[in-house]
Amino acid sequence: MKRILLSIIISAFIFQVNAQIDRTKAPAAGPAPEVRIGDYQSFKLDNGLTVFVIENHKVPMVTYSLALDLDPILEGDKAGYVSMAGDLLRAGTTNRTKDQIDEAVDFIGASLSTSSKGIYGRSLTKYSEKLLDIMSDILYNSTFPESELEKNRKQQLTGLQSQKTEPRAIAANVSGVLLYGKDHPYGEVVSEETLKNITVNDCKNYYKTYFHPNVAYLVMVGDITLKEAKKQANKYFSDWKPGDVPKHKYDFPKGYDSPKVVVANKDGAKQSVIEVTYTVNLKPGEKDVMPAGVMNEILGGGGFSSRLFQNLREDKGYTYGAYSSLRSNKLAGRFTATASVRNAVTDSALVEMLKEMNKIRDEKVPEEDLNITKNIIAGNFARSLENPQTIARFALNTAIYDLPADYYKTYLQRLAAVNADDVQAMAKKYILPEHAVILAVGDVSQIKDKMKHLSPTGEVDQYDFYGNEVKESAVPAGLTVEQVIDNYIKARGGEENILKIKNVKSEATASIQGMTLNITSYKEVPNKICVETYMNGNLLSKQICDGENAKVVSMQGEQKLQGKMLDQMKYQAYLFPELEYSKEGYKTEMTGMEDVDGKPAYRVKVTNPARDTQTLSFDKESGLMVKEVTPTPQGSSTTFVKEYKEVNGVKFPVKVTQSVGPQMIDVNVEKIEVNTDIEESKFEI
Repeated sequence: MKRILLSIIISAFIFQVNAQIDRTKAPAAGPAPEVRIGDYQSFKLDNGLTVFVIENHKVPMVTYSLALDLDPILEGDKAGYVSMAGDLLRAGTTNRTKDQIDEAVDFIGASLSTSSKGIYGRSLTKYSEKLLDIMSDILYNSTFPESELEKNRKQQLTGLQSQKTEPRAIAANVSGVLLYGKDHPYGEVVSEETLKNITVNDCKNYYKTYFHPNVAYLVMVGDITLKEAKKQANKYFSDWKPGDVPKHKYDFPKGYDSPKVVVANKDGAKQSVIEVTYTVNLKPGEKDVMPAGVMNEILGGGGFSSRLFQNLREDKGYTYGAYSSLRSNKLAGRFTATASVRNAVTDSALVEMLKEMNKIRDEKVPEEDLNITKNIIAGNFARSLENPQTIARFALNTAIYDLPADYYKTYLQRLAAVNADDVQAMAKKYILPEHAVILAVGDVSQIKDKMKHLSPTGEVDQYDFYGNEVKESAVPAGLTVEQVIDNYIKARGGEENILKIKNVKSEATASIQGMTLNITSYKEVPNKICVETYMNGNLLSKQICDGENAKVVSMQGEQKLQGKMLDQMKYQAYLFPELEYSKEGYKTEMTGMEDVDGKPAYRVKVTNPARDTQTLSFDKESGLMVKEVTPTPQGSSTTFVKEYKEVNGVKFPVKVTQSVGPQMIDVNVEKIEVNTDIEESKFEI
């Protein structure tokens, strides 16, 4: 009886409560909590070094981050030296060579890296003293060896060649120059010339000028106590001498009164990298940072749920992803919306991108969208607090940007306060397509004309990898493809000498990702070829064509080529393909002029009977071919011919740089023999 009575009372209570709840409306959010951020402690050494300590004893590991608070530096005709100085900081000391540093770090299972703005190290707690001994040795006694500088220079020069074929690297250079100018540290472009100007003294002077404790912060995170931190800081860093560090001031970039529409070329590209970008006056810690960040998350910063992503990918199918970023900065903040799209929809994608930018300015964001975005931001923030390094970053940011002490503790409160009016106000203030650089990097022959309707003037300017404007040079009146090819044949040695060459054997070396390849090539007129590639004496691959049949032999086995692949091999195997261009089935077309390594060149498109198309560039002065672009399934491969060598009256390429995906391979032909004895078995299928 009691149980029945209790059930009746509970049921009546539930009915009463339910009657008071309106289930057609989502419950109102409660007040945002103040974030409980892990504690950090700090102290300062007599030399001015500020030390932050974040204790976390869950894992017996400790990290040390030494960071300098410096103004950006204008590097001028030595652009790249600041970064190189940071790289070379750990390249050797008066006590240890680079190899000894690497060995000592590896022996204790630690990690250690240096940059132009500091040193980072991580190790097991029991090896922390050994790690700090190495770090302090680097800090006090770096020698910047000449030999290591030359290695670094060579690596960067090789990397520069790779960047020239990477659309995003091209876009970064061009947009940087157009937004900031080359006389601003954010607009400088590293080039072969500036890298070659860098000396050891430049690196040493940078270190002596800027590496001082009074502009530095040391952050210790992990299995360490405040007492131990003070002991280590005094032992390893108290001898570091303070000094006067130069300050640098720069004017805010002028910007544009109307959209500037530009393109940059990536030969043979099947896609375009597009950007809408401009500078904004938004500094870290300002009150606009939070609502402006929410606005950008809705527009393009929020991944799958953002408007740019939903429009350009989910609705239009133009791209795999479209994103935007709004970054605060002491000197000049920046907004960028970007995507990679098919050439055919380059302009259409930009139209949709601009449409979404205008929409978020003109229309209030629905409450549901706003709440979803705020919840995602709050969740990401909460998850980040699980990592002790986040606390370290907060401490460092608070000091460097002079943020309020409770800046991160009140993060969720400030986020919760953002409303739809705030988002629209931020959009009107910081979404400025009318002042933007609208950029597309791709095959200019396919995208430039498409971009004209986006320009208020109908003009589309073209820029090269270094951010220099490309002035179109007209092909001289009356010049034909046949004349260009004929001049090339003459530059090679003339048809009479070329026809005397019956076969060629060459031996070359190539370097890729630290590996050296040995390549031996055998060619015989008209189109027999055998190319053998070895590494450490082991055969990696062999390509053979006997003029009618072809095969590829590799470590995976043997494959006989058929159909289009066979046709391609047969035409690629010609010893002197330029002599074939006048034959039936070949098509040639003059497509204009371009600069190749700063020199004007005629650009010719050649399509063979197998419908393979190559774009060849011939130096205007010498007549020699200096560049070749060949389509590949992934996009295109670009080959630069740097040097020719004359053998038996005919010039052969001996220094070549070729792109293979994101890698650039330097091929050096070390030996060439003509009209030599080549065993017929080399061409047997």
